[in-house]
Amino acid sequence: MTVLSFDEQGVDVVYEGHDFRLEKSLIEDALDKPYPDITDHEVLRMVEKDPAVSGEAQRISDIID
Repeated sequence: MTVLSFDEQGVDVVYEGHDFRLEKSLIEDALDKPYPDITDHEVLRMVEKDPAVSGEAQRISDIID
C-alpha cells in the first residue's frame, strides 16, 4: 500500500517500506501543470506503475486547504 501525505511544498511518500519526498517542482515538471491543479491519483500514478485507485480524484488544492 502506498501512503501519500500532501503539503504546500510537496508530497511525503511511503512506498513498499521506503519513505521519500516528491518536491512540488518535480511533480509540476513531470505532469506539466500547476501543483494545486494536480490530483492525488496523478501523483499515485507517478509512484506506482498500475495503482488500484478508488473514489474520485482530489485536487491537491482541496487536500491541503
